[in-house]
Amino acid sequence: MNRRPLTVGIIANPASGRDVRRLTANAGLFSSTDKVSVIQRLLAAFGATGIEQVLMPTDMTGIAAAVQKNSRSRQAREQHWPALEFLDLTLRQSVEDTRQAARWMAERGVSLIAVLGGDGTHKAVAAEVGDIPLLTLSTGTNNAFPELREATSAGLAGGLYANSRVPAEIALRRNKRLLVREPTRGLCEVALVDVAVSPLAFVGARAISRASDLAEVFVTFAEPQSIGISALCGLWLPVTRQEPHGAWMRLDPQSPEALLVPLAPGLLQGCGVLDAGYLQPDVPQPLCLNAGTLALDGEREIEFNPHDRPTVTLDAGGPLSIDVNAVLEHAARQRLLAIDRDHRQHPVNLQSEDTLENKNVDTPDH
Repeated sequence: MNRRPLTVGIIANPASGRDVRRLTANAGLFSSTDKVSVIQRLLAAFGATGIEQVLMPTDMTGIAAAVQKNSRSRQAREQHWPALEFLDLTLRQSVEDTRQAARWMAERGVSLIAVLGGDGTHKAVAAEVGDIPLLTLSTGTNNAFPELREATSAGLAGGLYANSRVPAEIALRRNKRLLVREPTRGLCEVALVDVAVSPLAFVGARAISRASDLAEVFVTFAEPQSIGISALCGLWLPVTRQEPHGAWMRLDPQSPEALLVPLAPGLLQGCGVLDAGYLQPDVPQPLCLNAGTLALDGEREIEFNPHDRPTVTLDAGGPLSIDVNAVLEHAARQRLLAIDRDHRQHPVNLQSEDTLENKNVDTPDH
């Protein structure tokens, strides 16, 4: 019986890190070239940890094409990149491309999916893959769910888990989520980080970048170093990813108390804080407004009116993700990255390869 190759997926959102906040704030640009570099560092780490195959979708910005071209390079051979297989999607240049790629990878039974994007990209992937773990990499604008880290280290952690060298109880973290429900409309939507209630009547440009457009915020976690809507609670009532509860905050420009918050990179605004507290799990929360819009993970998606009764509920049913720090700490304690003299990356073997290459180089006559 043939053994299936050890396979993981990589999904890079071509549009992440390129949204309107490049114009309204001083956010940096995460280019396609940058994403190609991140993917190649992942491939090197996956190859070093025994991953045999990587699935990737095609795209219209040249990311997949560049990775495929570079997979034939000397560097790729020396680093023993895994074999690559590309899904030729019918591209719509929308979030449906990400969802379709995630479904394809789930059907192929990948051990994990490395996601390059922001909060919205990770939410789209999580909605399609059940309990397949996500290796989260930040390439968006206001990223809170994916942590900012070097792709090589993240790839090592993901590869060690996928190759069953680190047990799931150490490697995986179950994330919290927010459920937005409106029973009369049959609505149930998910946010991984925050839900913001805005008095703006229409979805419009989606992103919220003004404090005056915020009336209430619910968060799964809130870290003081965050940028974006979750930073409101992060700088007032911090909550870690591991704690079972979340937090909420009500805002009013006329409040006597105000907080200076980075709502986007380089965009600092004062927000009037009316009230705040911890958000307990599994307790539906009504909204403070009768009409307006709801922004999920930074993007306005839902309009509601006085006839609707939407609620927000925190629970522990979010996606699984690789706890990179926990995996690498375990790897250090167990010496999982120790290698013997037979390993191709052992210094003795590297010296032998260098000697052979030097012998093959023609030397000029004197």
